[in-house]
Amino acid sequence: MKLVRALLALALLASSAAAASGPTDRFDAVRDYIRGQMTEKSLPSVAVAVAKDRDILWEEGFGWADREKRIAATEHTLYSLASISKPITATGLMVLVQRGALDLDKPANDYLGAAQLRARIGDASAATLRSIANHSSGLPLHYQFFYADEPWRRPSMDDTILRYGFLASRPGERSNYSNLGYGVLDYIIERVANQSYAEFMRREVFQPLGLTRMSVDIGPGLEPYAAQRYGSDGTALPFYTFDHPGASAIYSSAHDLARFALFHLKAHRPDQKAILTDASIDAMHRHTIGDGIEDGYGIGFGVYRRHGYRVVGHSGGMAGVDTRMLLFPDEDLAVVVLINTADRAAGDIASRIAAVFLPNWETASPEPEKPAPFVPPPSLVGVWKGTLSTYMKEMPVELTIRASGEAIARFGDQIPSLVDKLTIEDGSLTGELRAVIGTPDTERYRYTVQLDLRQQGACTASRPRSGKSSRACATPSATGSICSGSDGGVNPPKRVSSCAARCRYTHQERRRAISRCGIGEPCYSLTAIANSIRKSCRSPPS
Repeated sequence: MKLVRALLALALLASSAAAASGPTDRFDAVRDYIRGQMTEKSLPSVAVAVAKDRDILWEEGFGWADREKRIAATEHTLYSLASISKPITATGLMVLVQRGALDLDKPANDYLGAAQLRARIGDASAATLRSIANHSSGLPLHYQFFYADEPWRRPSMDDTILRYGFLASRPGERSNYSNLGYGVLDYIIERVANQSYAEFMRREVFQPLGLTRMSVDIGPGLEPYAAQRYGSDGTALPFYTFDHPGASAIYSSAHDLARFALFHLKAHRPDQKAILTDASIDAMHRHTIGDGIEDGYGIGFGVYRRHGYRVVGHSGGMAGVDTRMLLFPDEDLAVVVLINTADRAAGDIASRIAAVFLPNWETASPEPEKPAPFVPPPSLVGVWKGTLSTYMKEMPVELTIRASGEAIARFGDQIPSLVDKLTIEDGSLTGELRAVIGTPDTERYRYTVQLDLRQQGACTASRPRSGKSSRACATPSATGSICSGSDGGVNPPKRVSSCAARCRYTHQERRRAISRCGIGEPCYSLTAIANSIRKSCRSPPS
């Protein structure tokens, strides 16, 4: 009898295993690819989940969630999501919009306190919640990490807004991906809901959708289930947080992120509360800023078309994090890939999973084009002068661009520095150099300065009294807005009359650090200035 029962139990187990493996046999090639990538790139772990037609078809973990503690990764392991936090935060935002507590088309400043957004260029009142959510408000990129084993701690959001909350371009003028914007949104959620952002998300998003393994940072009691973040050299990274949690701070398992994706595919599962209407979900997935008819950004989601398929989703990447969430609404398909190191493998794995269901989907990534040698247009050649404004001080800036393509920058009385990696794309002149910004925030690590310059208006040739031709402003009495930033940019810009108003450049400086003693992960990007750089009436040396 015992033998019969044992054989029956084995038969049931084999039947269960066959039933589980049957539908997922199509993923065997993907499994092999994941294991190959883990070996080739020394990935600590990978967790995946695939949902289609209201159900999760495949979810699995590979490798070690924590190498040191020998904890295996599963579909229920919590991973740091990085920027996939944005569509989740946006879902919480839309809950308040749907209740009438927030209006997407009202200025963000209407919901802020004494610390208000200011405009270096344009009008701060045009920075609406919608424009912040779709990255068109003009706020800068900004990211700033605070590691548990270091003395620096996250400032209050009011302090962050006072230091960095200025518009570096006119609202609606261009798309400028901004972590700071989502930090502002999570702060507005706190202020309007009268509770912490983490508590609001837990009560109003995670619990109603049955997401027990999703939290802002690592929630109480979830510590044993969280994957360790690893640097690119395999070193375990200390825990870190940000001054923009709504952009970056959410953790989730692959299973729960797939359930979140099912909600956004309008699966209407009985175990999930309809916290948003289908119309609200459609609004989030409809791009409102972008360069094409179908490619752009909605409310928290990237929206684009690839290989004939409409895609809604987001990626995430930072120190110890590489994540992808792809939704194909017309195919009722969602793909989730989570990795606990920054190696850019998640996109390739997600693409291969998508190809299992989408016959026209192409998995090969195009080879990046080699940049052509920089040749400046004649209007750029010259000496440009302006002011670098931080929350502590101002510093004169001079940028010399030669016809040969060489550019030299001088910050204050520092030694002039060659500007590297000069290029013009989408109307912006970008480059990289070494300089000292001189604020406590920027001096924590080694860093480079990245320039993002965008011309406002045009310069025309004129002939000064000397009779020698030069580039100068055509109308000496032209007027325009030029930021003075006399007290670190806290005050709004003053209006002045200037010869430079018709041919100035708006200068947005971003600096990135080489983080964690050379591990190589960017640690923060801080916008130091957004003042005008105007063209001098003298030609540069040849």
